[in-house]
Amino acid sequence: MSTYVLSDAATMVRRDFRHLRRYPLMTISGIMTPTIMLLLFVFVFGGAMKSSLGAGASYVNYLVPGILMMTLGSGCAATAIGVNMDMAEGVVARFRIMAISRASVLTGRAVGSIIRSLISVVLVIGVALIVGFRPSAGPVQWLAAFGFMALLSLALTWLALAMGMAAKSVAGANSSTLLLQFGPFISSGFVPPDTMPVGVRWFAENQPFTSMIETLRGLLLGTPIGNSEIIAFAWCVAIALGGYLWARAAYNHDPIRLA
Repeated sequence: MSTYVLSDAATMVRRDFRHLRRYPLMTISGIMTPTIMLLLFVFVFGGAMKSSLGAGASYVNYLVPGILMMTLGSGCAATAIGVNMDMAEGVVARFRIMAISRASVLTGRAVGSIIRSLISVVLVIGVALIVGFRPSAGPVQWLAAFGFMALLSLALTWLALAMGMAAKSVAGANSSTLLLQFGPFISSGFVPPDTMPVGVRWFAENQPFTSMIETLRGLLLGTPIGNSEIIAFAWCVAIALGGYLWARAAYNHDPIRLA
């Protein structure tokens, strides 16, 4: 096993980006899905949704943090599919008998996924600005927002890697990440939870994406964050740790499938 973990991980990151040329639709889908949702909710449902915010409120401002959460979740689908394809094609098996750091195989995937997700976030923010998004954040708040999204992307990426290795097929890997992609729908991402029925409202207020969205909304728009920042950080750490341990166990578990 090579001791040059960083060098091996960098090689895996380069490999990950080269694969974008072979499977560009996965990357395009990760950007287009949240972009289409943004345009759909702003120009089709926005008029009706705005009434739930009160007079004078900007629905596009309210909406964008939830769309950014969806962007990060959509990026994880490509990660899960990619690692599942590597396993099915025996690529991981070959890596494990090569003189490279075993940790670099998953680490390279994780770093590549985070970079892709943050690039997607920048592109979606660009579209949001065109359709009327007007954040009040200064440079410090923007840096904090991107730092938070990088941490969340790290957490979701490790969880997606674990899901991709646990899935029996590419379709299963994609399906396993649907909760990460569409979880923001049942949160404060699109409408305030107090407009929902009691049971749904309780779930929306207490599921992880709501505290994350409220934290991002506070950073970008200056709305009150309360204790959402602490809760969101705790969720990110818990998801990252759980996903990492699950991914590492899945990587080492099946010597026949994973070599």
